[in-house]
Amino acid sequence: MDIHEHQAKEILAGFGVPVPRGGVAYSPEQAAYRARELGGRLWVVKAQIHSGGRGEAGGVKLCRSEDEVRSYAASLLGRALVTKQTGAAGKGVYRLWVEEGSDIARELYLGFVLDRKSERIMIVASAHGGMEIEDLAERDPASLVRMVVDPAVGLAEFQARELAFALGLSGGQVGQMVNVLRACYRAYRDLDAMMVEINPLVVTGAGDLVALDAKMSFDTNALFRRPQVAALRDPSQEDPREAMAADNGLAYVGLEGDIGCIINGAGLAMATMDMIKLAGGEPANFLDIGGGASPERVCQAFRTVLSDGNVSVILVNIFAGINRCDWIAKGVVQAYREVGLTLPVVVRLAGTNVEAGREILRGSGLPIVAADTLAEAAEAAVAARPTSAAA
Repeated sequence: MDIHEHQAKEILAGFGVPVPRGGVAYSPEQAAYRARELGGRLWVVKAQIHSGGRGEAGGVKLCRSEDEVRSYAASLLGRALVTKQTGAAGKGVYRLWVEEGSDIARELYLGFVLDRKSERIMIVASAHGGMEIEDLAERDPASLVRMVVDPAVGLAEFQARELAFALGLSGGQVGQMVNVLRACYRAYRDLDAMMVEINPLVVTGAGDLVALDAKMSFDTNALFRRPQVAALRDPSQEDPREAMAADNGLAYVGLEGDIGCIINGAGLAMATMDMIKLAGGEPANFLDIGGGASPERVCQAFRTVLSDGNVSVILVNIFAGINRCDWIAKGVVQAYREVGLTLPVVVRLAGTNVEAGREILRGSGLPIVAADTLAEAAEAAVAARPTSAAA
């Protein structure tokens, strides 16, 4: 789960990371008030969306008067901001962050991510901040400094000092960097984060370190024990289909095809999507219904898949272990009756209570296409698409 810049800054500030003063605004008038409240003669107004590249897309502006703050806020609020990370549809701007201007002498990059290869938290840093990490890696890969943190020990002070020296810091800045690094590490560890990024981490004209921008994302599977983090979720920044699925406890990722998928198990879901493409089709989604799915949960999965107007066929592929094929079959029949299904449905069942499940489908009298293997199911789904979709 991603959160907004201002939320990430508030969290990191609570762990001891220095951030500029600022305030959230939901209207042009409130943005101007925030500038007046902060004082000074220079403010930065930033669109709050879940995407990088806001500056290049016109989502960040340096303003020198309250009228300029108000005017820029009016031009930004309510529109979709398109960045290189959002896709053509962009992300809606419904809140702004207005902060005091900073005297920037240097810009650094700092990120904490999970390195799956080493099964450790990895710190990635660069003496050249202010650009996306992908651009940094492409333009100047030698500038990237990597350091792995052993979770049994935590981030040692000597490691933090080594990183500070590698970034060209000296004097009191080294001690400041040690504090920033250890604060970010604690935030990452204590809140089940997946990523903490400060870009740029600036050195001011006075020699102080300040987090000018911040991003955090969190392990969705751990949100049940982090209610304070879960409360920061902003559904307006999510794909409506994925938001609907998340609200119902389903693992769903929207794609661009027209064959809707209802599957149990992430590995089987990936294999099913591969088979659909091999048969000449395009999956509309990744949906893992999970183990122990009740008929009601199956019915909700159908509603989620059907929320995508591009879907022309639904493929149900279940290998039941914890699940039961009769539950799945009852859910398919229930979905037909409650949702009013008119689209073709292909069902492949295997595993626990498979014969009982197949009998339920046969006895329903519904036009369900049954398949014995995954390959047959994928081919049947592709063949069942309307002519216009197939073309």
